[in-house]
Amino acid sequence: MSDRLDRARTTGILAVLRAPSPELALEASEAIIRGGVTGIEVTFSTPDAPAVIRELIARHGDAAYIGAGTVTTPEQAALAADAGAEFLVSPGTLPALTRSMLDTGRVVMTGAMTPTEVMGALELGVDVVKIFPASLGGPSYLGALRGPFPDAPLMPTGGVSPDNLAAWFAAGAVAVGAGGDLANGASITASDWTDIEQRAARFTAALAATRG
Repeated sequence: MSDRLDRARTTGILAVLRAPSPELALEASEAIIRGGVTGIEVTFSTPDAPAVIRELIARHGDAAYIGAGTVTTPEQAALAADAGAEFLVSPGTLPALTRSMLDTGRVVMTGAMTPTEVMGALELGVDVVKIFPASLGGPSYLGALRGPFPDAPLMPTGGVSPDNLAAWFAAGAVAVGAGGDLANGASITASDWTDIEQRAARFTAALAATRG
């Protein structure tokens, strides 16, 4: 499993991208990558998400870590895998859906919040347990989960910012998912790519500082 997680660990930050159109999703992704964040989770709440994934991979290849988010059906999992997504993320952990995601051979990250949900995800064999919404408990909650699950790859998503990035990693995060503080919806809608790039640069600087 560790080999499968190398890219996620190295990348450190996955930008959770929701955009109102494929064009804006691509522009936002480019701004995020220019800012130094190379992990992009294109959510299925973005129109034509597989087309966006395919185009980003064509543009950046191995220089970026591109996957699909908000995967809620087996059909979406198959479409994302066919588009070349390297990882698949679901907000929750439904057994049938999770098995279909695992069948693609891609890195699978599914959502959990309680210890019971974490156990369920691990039992199914997911690569990463996405702790969502992580803002409910903060880094201290992630640290508490480390007690019963010391070896579980946990990725907090929701409530992650440059200011608390170090605390999440200190609590044991394998990587983090960053939504509104990075891929800001208002800035994407307004095509304010300078703001998006600057947000990414702040996350990049915070990650560098965390890693020394």
